[in-house]
Amino acid sequence: MNAPPRRIRLSRAKDHWIGRFRAMANPCQVLTDADDAMEANRLLRLVSTEAWRVEDKFSRYLQGNIVHRVNRRGGEPVEVDGETARLIDFAESLYSLSDGRFDITSGVLREAWVFDGSDNVPSRSAVDAILPRIGWNKARWEDRTLTLQPGMQIDLGGVGKEYAVDRCGDLCREGTRASCLINFGGDIAVSRPPETQPWRVGIEAAAGQAHQPTIALKGGGVATSGDSRRFLLKDGLRYSHILDPLTGWPVANAPRAVTVVAPSCTQAGMLATLASLQGAGAEAFLDAQAVQYWIQR
Repeated sequence: MNAPPRRIRLSRAKDHWIGRFRAMANPCQVLTDADDAMEANRLLRLVSTEAWRVEDKFSRYLQGNIVHRVNRRGGEPVEVDGETARLIDFAESLYSLSDGRFDITSGVLREAWVFDGSDNVPSRSAVDAILPRIGWNKARWEDRTLTLQPGMQIDLGGVGKEYAVDRCGDLCREGTRASCLINFGGDIAVSRPPETQPWRVGIEAAAGQAHQPTIALKGGGVATSGDSRRFLLKDGLRYSHILDPLTGWPVANAPRAVTVVAPSCTQAGMLATLASLQGAGAEAFLDAQAVQYWIQR
């Protein structure tokens, strides 16, 4: 199947420009208070080009990129470039911080789990059969060279989108005096404070909540981890897409959604993900980080 054509679209809101495109299977936006359409269009092209570059390089769905080369060379060492090495180093730090529950080798669980809102919960045996192929501790990572055991794969989706958002924020900060808000599917960064009012960011309201919480954002990043759109439901039991790679099953008592505000989108995403992996302990974990957050149960 051919990939859909890549298009950008610019429109004018009351006091800012809105650029739109799709990347990494998400709707993406660039909001900017640039003075004119020419500058806003330049920033939109700058951001969309970088987003597509990151997607092309790190998507597990594309052939020929570094992730594909690693995944098809199980048992043989693969040397990676500096940018890829930094992402893998970051993922390795999250593996340690989460006691093995954030694991970029756990993407193979999608062979058993398809979170499409149905009641198709896999069998215990189907999940157990995949577990021997999971475990960052089974990989060898040294001197920018990665060796996976046969049958293992990596998936950088858990860190890639937030990385792309921050990369685009950095490019806007370096390339213009205008303020830009980068929004890739709810993962957000602001390049620099706007000249007038802060950007207003809405948080998805919890079920039964009367109003939608909003954040006044002048800088930093926002990220959300949750299962509001990716889950299974069987016999009245909801199965979250947040999987524990140690068991292959959804994290018990995981929040529906965790939203965190932090100095960068990458940091916000890291904390939101680690909190979700804590299950019932998500609030206590975030309280200890002294960050602004929202949790939906």
